Amino acid sequence: MTRRDTADLLLLAALWGASFLFMRLGAAEFGPVALAFVRVAGAALLLVPLMLLKQQGGAWRTHGRAIAGIGIVNSALPFLLYAVAALALTTALLSVFNATVPIWGALIAWLWLKDRLSASRWLGLAIGVAGVVGLGWGKADVAAGEHGVSAAIGVAASLAATGLYGLGANVSRRWLQGVPPLAVAAGSQAAATLALVVPAALWWPAVNPGAKAWAAAIALSVLCTGLAYVLFFRLIARTGAATATSVTFLIPAFALLWGYLALGEVPTGTMLVGCGVILLGTALATGLLRWPLR
Repeated sequence: MTRRDTADLLLLAALWGASFLFMRLGAAEFGPVALAFVRVAGAALLLVPLMLLKQQGGAWRTHGRAIAGIGIVNSALPFLLYAVAALALTTALLSVFNATVPIWGALIAWLWLKDRLSASRWLGLAIGVAGVVGLGWGKADVAAGEHGVSAAIGVAASLAATGLYGLGANVSRRWLQGVPPLAVAAGSQAAATLALVVPAALWWPAVNPGAKAWAAAIALSVLCTGLAYVLFFRLIARTGAATATSVTFLIPAFALLWGYLALGEVPTGTMLVGCGVILLGTALATGLLRWPLR
């Protein structure tokens, strides 16, 4: 990796780590549906003109259904679920559960695409799931919190979102290989916007969100979704998918930092241990690390 690639990777991790903070800041005033809509709509406004400028719009005619499907599975639904989870869970915990995406991606690939998993990768899946169960068990409180969502629902929503991300990765692999990544990113955000426009109109907050919530929603949309996609696909083009997806291991560190600086959230020892267990499982499940070590 060049210095520019390293800088892009760190910036991407910082942006995606900050996305959990911005969801925490915006979800209560917007509500999950409206916040998810603002997120995808703003990203579409950034990405679609860029895609047209790059003359990649032709991919929509050939792969429109698959791109629209990715928009639902990989953006509209998980963004909505994470906005629900943000009403109950801390920034750090949201990011730790997000780190399990490659684990669910590997499991879905085994179930659906018949990928063969080595013993080392099976060990990684088991370790990752154990880490999730350990963290989730400690947050299984079913009593509604300040914003009407219990911690248990927040955990379930986070895990459902990560499962959808894992499914989205395999849908892309199955039907969108070779399609220009920018066309997929722009088209998926446009499709997600169309899917959420009516629900957002129905569940738009009765009281207009304040300036702080709007700033968080715009940052989430433009920086953590639109700009982040540009950085991510540029990294894939320059360094390959394996290097680009290693950002998964950096996101929790940035999320912990932003949550502490902005909200005073101090991670517990249990959370840090659980994060380490999940990241170890992810490294093994994706083949980045092998057991026995060699």
